[in-house]
Amino acid sequence: MNATPASPDYSRYQTLAISRRGVDGAVLDICMRAANGKLPTAGHAGHWELAEIWRDVGRDDSVRCAVLRGEGQGFSGGGDLALVEDMARDFEVRSRVWKEARDLVYNVINCDKPIVSALHGPAVGAGLVAGLLADISVAARTARIVDGHTRLGVAAGDHAAIVWPLLCGMAKAKYYLLLCEAVSGEEAERIGLVSLAVDEAELLPTAYGLADRLAAGSQSAIRWTKYSLNNWLRQAGPAFDTSLALEFMGFAGPDVREGVASLRERRAPRF
Repeated sequence: MNATPASPDYSRYQTLAISRRGVDGAVLDICMRAANGKLPTAGHAGHWELAEIWRDVGRDDSVRCAVLRGEGQGFSGGGDLALVEDMARDFEVRSRVWKEARDLVYNVINCDKPIVSALHGPAVGAGLVAGLLADISVAARTARIVDGHTRLGVAAGDHAAIVWPLLCGMAKAKYYLLLCEAVSGEEAERIGLVSLAVDEAELLPTAYGLADRLAAGSQSAIRWTKYSLNNWLRQAGPAFDTSLALEFMGFAGPDVREGVASLRERRAPRF
């Protein structure tokens, strides 16, 4: 007789606060911690954890749905500048983070459980990757979605090439990604970048309500539908892999140094 697999040890995550909700605890609530008290940022540990958590969600038979949200003043504040600087000067760090960035995208896509994201305030960086790749994305109307790569001086890799054109069309994707323009939650819903936009007070109740509905539904039907639909994203894998390689090539170039300096000095970059 095969033993029942043990649930993953969620206590090993330090930058994610993980709890259970709903009937029988079938909804996993994943909150990105705001270490600075303001916004969650992805440093060395956080970047790895945000990629790894979806493997645990996938192998946890007690989980039927996951909700991803951010703590504090926003959903996610992007990558820690110290991590960016380490990537720029250290080939080994750059290679490791490249693998994590690749895994983050594919782990979200391949996780068989449905994922709901709840975006409020700024939504940038690695958190935004999971937020927009989630199966149902709910944004506060006042949320501020920004893909900041070109502002930093590197190509828009991460998730942009694999999902933005599919969600909002190539013309809008190029406009927002090339110019590093912010998108409000309200506008994101209008162009199809997110599933729903709601008042901020309704954000978590809406996200949790959707998660409860997904958890109560036919798991085989929901998971197989997700798998089938995500073949559209898998077909875009070569475009994503190219964008990610070009992004990480940029981390070895001169523009990222000016990008980091301009962010630290709170000024416009001079490329």
